[in-house]
Amino acid sequence: MANAEEIIKKAEYDPETRSYLDNKYIKTAGNILWNGCLVALEALLHVRTGKGRPSIAKYKEAAGKRDRMLLGLMNAGYDTMHLCMGYDGLQGKKVCDSGFEYANDIINRCSKLMPAPVCV
Repeated sequence: MANAEEIIKKAEYDPETRSYLDNKYIKTAGNILWNGCLVALEALLHVRTGKGRPSIAKYKEAAGKRDRMLLGLMNAGYDTMHLCMGYDGLQGKKVCDSGFEYANDIINRCSKLMPAPVCV
């Protein structure tokens, strides 16, 4: 999250239109946020098996079996961070703020669902 925040700070902001002026920073920040969420999701769901990368469908399926709230956050977060920010580079401040909120919510939810460490 800190890396994405640093990237967004580099983007020029126009308060009149409530949007950032250069979408390359938005795309980069969105991709960084989504990748951070994938790290948290992978630690919780263990979807990576075999060769190649798992599709988002596999993450959604595993999340749906584990926790419905997490699935809802993933659906909204994927659309916001990965698609709207990462691919489309939507420059509205509200979209970017939502991306950061979803990333925080997903990571916190994964943290709550992680099993407690076993002390031997």
